Amino acid sequence: MGFRIIKTAVATLLAIIIADWTGVEGHLSAGLLAILGVDVTRKRSIMTVSSRFFASLLGLAVAFAIFYLLGFHIWSLIMYILIAFPLISKANFKEGIVTSSVVVFRVFGGEELSWHVLFTQIELLVIGLGAAMLVNMAYMPKAEDKLQQLRSRVDGKFSVIFSHFALSLRDPYHVWDGKEMIEAERAVEEGLSLANRALENQLISPSESWSIYFFMRKEQLVRIESMLELISLVYQRMPQGEITAILFDTLSRDVSSYEYMGETERMLAELEQEFKRMELPSTREEFELRSAILQLCRELAHYLEIAKKDKARGSGTAFASVQ
Repeated sequence: MGFRIIKTAVATLLAIIIADWTGVEGHLSAGLLAILGVDVTRKRSIMTVSSRFFASLLGLAVAFAIFYLLGFHIWSLIMYILIAFPLISKANFKEGIVTSSVVVFRVFGGEELSWHVLFTQIELLVIGLGAAMLVNMAYMPKAEDKLQQLRSRVDGKFSVIFSHFALSLRDPYHVWDGKEMIEAERAVEEGLSLANRALENQLISPSESWSIYFFMRKEQLVRIESMLELISLVYQRMPQGEITAILFDTLSRDVSSYEYMGETERMLAELEQEFKRMELPSTREEFELRSAILQLCRELAHYLEIAKKDKARGSGTAFASVQ
C-alpha cells in the first residue's frame, strides 16, 4: 500500500466528516473532491488545489448561465463542455477540468438554480480540497535517507568504472561488459527524480544541493562515455597508459571517499607536464596511441571541472567531498 493511498483515504474521511458535521448537503461529494485534490508534493498540492478551485468557480459560472438560458437538458451539458473546457484551459486551470465537472454535474442532477445551490457547491469545494491540502501539508515522507543511498550507489558504480578503466589501460585485452555504466545511469535518473520531488516539498529555505549533485553526475556520465571510447582506441600497452592507470586507480578510491584531498587533480596536472617533456612519437602507431591517452586525460580534466563547477553551486550533505 503506497503512502499516497493512505493520504487519500485520510483526506477523504476528513472531508466527509467535516461536511457531514457542518450540515452541508451532499457530504459524500466532499470526499470525492478530496480524492481529486491529493498530490505527491506540497508545492504541487498548492498549485493543484488552487487550479481545481478556480476552475470549478469558472465552470459553475458558465454552467449557471447555460442552464438558466437553455434549461436542464443533455444538450445543455454538451454546450457546457464546448464552452467551459476551452475557457478553463485558456485560464491555465486545465488540471481543474475534472473537478469543475463534478460540481457542475451535481448542479445538473439537482435541476435547481439558486444562491443556496451555488454556495453549497463552493462549501463542498472548500471542504474537500481543503482537507486534501491539509493532509498534504501536514506530512510528506522524508527523502534524505533514500537520496543518500542513491548517492552511495552512484559513487560505488563510478568507482568500479574507473577501476575497469585502469585495468584496460594496463591490459588492452581486459574484458568488461560495462553494466556499471547502465546501472549508474539508472541510479542517477532515479536520484534526479527523487531530488526534484524532495525539493517541491521544501516550502521554506529549499535546498537544491541534491538536484545539483545528481545533475552533476549526469553530466559526468557523458564525459565517462567519451573516456570509454578513447580507452577502446588504446589497443597496446604503453608507458603513458600505465601512468594514467595509476591516476584512475586514485580516482576510483577518491570518488567514493568523504575525505577527498584533491590528489587526482594534482596527479593529473603533473602528468600533463610530464607529457610535454616526453620525446615526440617515432611511429604513426605510437602517435595515435599517445594521442588517445592524452585526449583521455583532457576528458578526465573536464570531468573534474564539472565537479568543481557544480560543487560551487551546491552545498550540504550531497556535496560532502564529492568528486
